[in-house]
Amino acid sequence: MLKRKDLEKKESLLAPYAQKSRMTKGRVYKEPEHGYRSCYQRDRDRIIYSTAFRRLEYKTQVFVNHEGDYYRTRLTHTLEVSQIARAIARALKLNEDLVDAISLAHDLGHTPFGHSGEDALNEMMKSHGGFEHNAQGLRVVDFLEQRYPDFPGLNLTHEVREGIIKHSTAFDRPHPVAPFNIKGSPLLEIQVVDIADEIAYDNHDLDDGITSGLIKESDLRHIQLWADKKKAIEKKYRSIKDEIRKYQIIRSLINEQVTDIILQTEANIRKRRIRSAPDVAKIPERIVTFSNTMRLLRLPMREFLVKGLYQHYRVVRMANKAYRFIESLFNIYLDKPEQLPPGTHSRLKKESKHRVICDYIAGMTDRYALDEYKKFFEPYERV
Repeated sequence: MLKRKDLEKKESLLAPYAQKSRMTKGRVYKEPEHGYRSCYQRDRDRIIYSTAFRRLEYKTQVFVNHEGDYYRTRLTHTLEVSQIARAIARALKLNEDLVDAISLAHDLGHTPFGHSGEDALNEMMKSHGGFEHNAQGLRVVDFLEQRYPDFPGLNLTHEVREGIIKHSTAFDRPHPVAPFNIKGSPLLEIQVVDIADEIAYDNHDLDDGITSGLIKESDLRHIQLWADKKKAIEKKYRSIKDEIRKYQIIRSLINEQVTDIILQTEANIRKRRIRSAPDVAKIPERIVTFSNTMRLLRLPMREFLVKGLYQHYRVVRMANKAYRFIESLFNIYLDKPEQLPPGTHSRLKKESKHRVICDYIAGMTDRYALDEYKKFFEPYERV
């Protein structure tokens, strides 16, 4: 039988610079730990059972939910990030349980309709503290989830909460606040999740873009990473279906990038002589990185995604339409807050009207936001 103390002892097999669960900075509200789960395993389970996690199933990644069932949602993206991050963490002998918990929580603060929803809420909230989805994610797990009688939120450990607020990618620019260290690098486990997120959305957006027809495979022939993988797959399999070939190319791209990260990060750790988790915070630059060669190879692919997919006229149309949905809903609630459901409306006695409305809209799924819009603006829709 494995008890929590046995699990903590097994962590001695991890790298010396891994974050051990027994070294956690703890929870905001003291509570006895579980007998058979480490603190990070318990955090992961609390996240999985949260309302915000379930709602990720109907929140947009790039394509609006009703565009088709085969596109990624925030939930499928989150699971893919978790898989990639755990593979990297395992190879580097980092704490997989911590990486898993952060991966599963990293998108909890996202609005419906992806980044256009976030842009709309940030504009509506510009004179009231703004909106940023990392901060919203922390707000979700610290306050908005109401599941326990003894404290608000999920009462997660400091390290998982830090991973949420300091999540950083090309699309995410965190604004960490106390008690989270602003200077220096975050834990290696946090860095692993950040880079796994980049791998997941780059390669899987490419996959979805081809599936949607917005991107043609022929458009990618000048991108060396793609061309090399395609050539290798076609050489190995002389006759292969288009769908299987596409899957094998995406799979190979992810594998090569993950392998590159593992090897380069190991070299960075040796170069910087990192001996413990606290050593990481003293270093200003990231330790978990791509090699310079891979970084240059990835650049044309990322530039293509911006121009070929994110700026495609159909995606821009969807984004602008979504922005108007969020803006219209915010204004109608602001004009008459009595239209908010009772549980949300009751918070107006103690909290800012703008923040209460922002929390309510940010928590919506794409489908729910569209239904609410219809109820307000289509005259024959039942309210």
